[in-house]
Amino acid sequence: MIHLEKAGSVTIIGGGVAGIQAALEMANLGILVYLVEEKPSIGGRIIELNCSSCRLEVPMDCSICPVIPKIVECYHHPNIKILTNAEIMGISGSAGNFQLNVLKRPRFVNEDKCTGCGACTEKCPVEIFDAFNMVKGRKKAIHFPLPQAFPQVPIIDREDCLHFRSGTCEKCSEACPSAAINFNDEEMMIGIKSEAIILATGLSLFDPSRIKEYGYKRYKNVITILDLEQMTSIHGPTRGKIVRISDKKEPKSIAFIQCVGSRSRRTNNNFCSGICCMYTAKDAALVKILKPETEVYVFYIDLRVFGKGYQELFNKVRNSLGVNYIRGRPGGIWEDPETRDLIISFENTLTQRAEKLRVEMVVLSPALLPHPNNRRLAEFLGLELDEHGFFKSPNPVSQPFDTTLKGVFTCGYCRGPRGISESATQASAAAGRVTEAITLAKMGRSKA
Repeated sequence: MIHLEKAGSVTIIGGGVAGIQAALEMANLGILVYLVEEKPSIGGRIIELNCSSCRLEVPMDCSICPVIPKIVECYHHPNIKILTNAEIMGISGSAGNFQLNVLKRPRFVNEDKCTGCGACTEKCPVEIFDAFNMVKGRKKAIHFPLPQAFPQVPIIDREDCLHFRSGTCEKCSEACPSAAINFNDEEMMIGIKSEAIILATGLSLFDPSRIKEYGYKRYKNVITILDLEQMTSIHGPTRGKIVRISDKKEPKSIAFIQCVGSRSRRTNNNFCSGICCMYTAKDAALVKILKPETEVYVFYIDLRVFGKGYQELFNKVRNSLGVNYIRGRPGGIWEDPETRDLIISFENTLTQRAEKLRVEMVVLSPALLPHPNNRRLAEFLGLELDEHGFFKSPNPVSQPFDTTLKGVFTCGYCRGPRGISESATQASAAAGRVTEAITLAKMGRSKA
């Protein structure tokens, strides 16, 4: 086991926007930060989104633009040690002296040697399913996690790689000009000592296929809003063009359905995700801007548009851009087998009438849930979670970023539903609490 140790250190669990913001705040003050991320790249969910707010000409959270420079700064900061493709396996100790065991899984590509040229992916003969590229649906056994992933270093899927399956292929290694491929890479257990811990685990997405009547994964033209985000991105599978999966044609009518899996006792997620109304409005507006003649509908229960500039955006979407809002939760979706169009059955709760709507594409806005790792971390640390799986604070007013264990703090979506700006603000506040705790501890030791 490798041990990493230095006085005045903190471990941040989660490398999304909140974790990155907190890491930079403390690293710039000279504190050593260990940033542990379970995925092969940092940036969290935000790097999967499309940067489009500037095109809407309305103040709103923009995703990629302000975050990419922070991701780059974080990756190169001398006081930040990043562990990607890593998982927390155990935590012990107490405030001022936490010990964490981190399992770093093999990437089979040396991050220090790789230049991100992509020669290895071009020569790889194996194609596997790619959830990100929903149009073509394929990627290579060695691939970049996302087009905008950072570090821009590929990873090998061991289960599908011919070298690991039969020892018959080393084409990626032969093509690599910097000899970065390492088939002998192994998982490694790393021990970290920290004075404090920040939990920034982020969120997970509700699986819409659980709601059978919406036909997700059964009907090709029923997609999620994250699929649409990736489709409208210039880095995405269609380079910014919205198309139907069934025939690659541009849809003339699109319906968005909000609150899929949220605010429902049926799915046991009876809370509001907090930001779905606005990201649906943003993407509905983007569809109209990209293709003004497209008929766009939004099904909603009610609208919660709090936040700076949010009401202005909503007014523009509904009044100026002509997006049709329909109050009511659809009861089912059926596919026309000939045209692959979708027929939505719903009750319009304003008119109290049962109606049907035919569209060429349906976009589902799934519930945003607390990350499932919250429960494991809570068990390791003896922390309390609320009934939904968010971390509890001892006092939401006076100690909003503390947890029920001294020396452990939280920020971002793991505390409850919130957007990008609020998550970053909370990260700065959590970083301030850690800095305060470390400073007071050092003052106490110096007096002793």
